[in-house]
Amino acid sequence: MSDYAELNLDGNSYQLPIIEGTEHEKGLDISKLRATTGHITVDTGFKNTGSTQSSITFLDGEKGILRYRGYPIEQIAEKSSFLEVAYLLIYGQLPSQAELDQFMTSIKEEWLVHEDIKTILTGFPADSHPMGVLSSLVTAQTAFFPESLDPYRSAEKVNRTIIRLIAKMPTMVAWAYTRSKGRMSNYPNNELGYVENFLKMMFSTRAQEYEVDPIIKDAMDKIFILHADHEQNCSTSTVRIVGSSHASLYASIAAGVNALWGPLHGGANQKVIEMLSHIEENGGDVGKFIDKAKDSDDPFRLMGFGHRVYKNFDPRATILKKSADQVFEKLQIDDPMLDIAKHLEDVALKDEYFVKRKLYPNVDFYSGIIMKAIGIPIEMFPVMFSIGRLPGWIAQWKEMREHQEPIGRPRQIYVGATERDYVPLDKR
Repeated sequence: MSDYAELNLDGNSYQLPIIEGTEHEKGLDISKLRATTGHITVDTGFKNTGSTQSSITFLDGEKGILRYRGYPIEQIAEKSSFLEVAYLLIYGQLPSQAELDQFMTSIKEEWLVHEDIKTILTGFPADSHPMGVLSSLVTAQTAFFPESLDPYRSAEKVNRTIIRLIAKMPTMVAWAYTRSKGRMSNYPNNELGYVENFLKMMFSTRAQEYEVDPIIKDAMDKIFILHADHEQNCSTSTVRIVGSSHASLYASIAAGVNALWGPLHGGANQKVIEMLSHIEENGGDVGKFIDKAKDSDDPFRLMGFGHRVYKNFDPRATILKKSADQVFEKLQIDDPMLDIAKHLEDVALKDEYFVKRKLYPNVDFYSGIIMKAIGIPIEMFPVMFSIGRLPGWIAQWKEMREHQEPIGRPRQIYVGATERDYVPLDKR
């Protein structure tokens, strides 16, 4: 096979280099296409466009493969903690015990946020959507740490910004949550790990200290791990393109939060709970809604089944199903909505209609029902996603900057009006 493709255009022939990745993915290098041919490609939604070469995450949707830095997600989720995965994604290798200990120590030094954050929080209505609050708080960190605006800082100072953001994100989330509930803010506890500390800050009240159950902690840890990165998705691409302007890490991550807020991206697990609630409110007859889902003329759709990338199965769902079973067994929750979820899961895994079409429960299905069982309100679901995705966003931003990638600037094909003369206001 040649190492280039030939493009014949207007009687001329052009050679387009073929790039092959380490997992044998192939792409045509069109970076000089416009300069040499005067043409551009049109790829609405960038579904067939590789915007970068990255060494962070490998994803094969046809085969159901997801790897972080080469490590299969199944091994990572089973054997690592969220902070180990964060270290792996950001720094490119699994940490030694000493490196992990130092990483945790550095985070504990930074997970207190400025008290003025409370003043900012009081400026939001109590019922503000937490994603809007989180985006604002992340952006506000630039005001507290203005040195982050310098695009030419040393690697050591950039790393300090990275540590700060990982450390402060769960504190800001917990404070936004307790504020929405009219409760006092809880402070980080240096005796606890990352996930335990977050759950304590979220759920402890003045009247009752929240006891973190190991099964709940493990489930939350896995939710964070399984959402940590997913190649060049909408929010990750947003972080990279904003960062390509040399915007600060805080501004870039805030942009990612806003992209994730969209219901077509970070709202999928929220849609699962809304669907379950709809079924419950309409009698709870799962069979009826299964039939509606099979009817192509019926607008009802099952949320949390199938995946736009994974055409076989979502490897993350297999991992999280085990956690879901453990959480339900531990909590012994009597909730009709969760009973409906388990019934739907059973049908989808056995019914020929779903099996044939590979409409298996995905990671959003299981993460949604786990968080519902834990007691996390539905509006906080995309915020949990943001905490999990943070290391991936940071890793992608860091890689983009280290590779000195140019500012992102897609082209377009103009389809508007041709040249016309201006008409004065009194003549229109």
